[in-house]
Amino acid sequence: MNKQKWFILITAMGLMAATAGVLSWYKTAQKLGAPGVKTTPIAGSHRLNIQLPELVLDYTSEAVPTDQGLLDYMPQDTSFVQRHYVSQDGFHTILNVVLMGTDRTSIHKPQFCLRGQGWDIDGGKSTETTIRMTRPYAYDLPVMKLIASRTFSEKGRSFTKQGVYVYWFVADNDLTAQHRTRMWHMSMNLLRTGVLERWAYVTCFAVCDPGEEEATFERMKKFIAASTPQFQLAAGPHAATAELPQTASR
Repeated sequence: MNKQKWFILITAMGLMAATAGVLSWYKTAQKLGAPGVKTTPIAGSHRLNIQLPELVLDYTSEAVPTDQGLLDYMPQDTSFVQRHYVSQDGFHTILNVVLMGTDRTSIHKPQFCLRGQGWDIDGGKSTETTIRMTRPYAYDLPVMKLIASRTFSEKGRSFTKQGVYVYWFVADNDLTAQHRTRMWHMSMNLLRTGVLERWAYVTCFAVCDPGEEEATFERMKKFIAASTPQFQLAAGPHAATAELPQTASR
């Protein structure tokens, strides 16, 4: 091996060692940031109780227990909550929050959740949009919307249902609908401050018949606008408001 190849090899090994050292230092020195959702401690546990509202508009709700297999598989400081909401006219929606701890891998790409439950994502793509919030002030909540489909069988008959899946990410004073943006913000904040942002992954899901996706999404938008201020601490920039027309004086 000539000198140039030896130099490249030694340099590469040095860079790998330095990178490993930096990552090891950050892992031991980093501090965990505050969550962007309301929580309370759970006695004897590293997990937190995430406080979703019981009542939203004319919806009542019930808590959905977290699967024990998921609790055993995920990091012990990852927190979960899920509630099933039903309106007076029978509309159903599910609100779910996953809050990471010191292990940043506890939140993965959202598409995995749907596929893991047997849903096929139509078109394979997400649509980014916003939902206008009025509390604590007017701002636009960035969200991703996925439309999925699934075939069910009942009494020898097959039928297809559509799923409207809306999600976003929230940390202390930070909001995004983009998984990559969340990862970038988390990395940059860790490098600058030594604080690991504690991100929560929030999802809202409803099932409907084919052709009713947009009407279902409109109902979900109203539900999200009413429920989110009850459990989320972070908010986005103030929304621009249109100027009111001036009335001519007499």
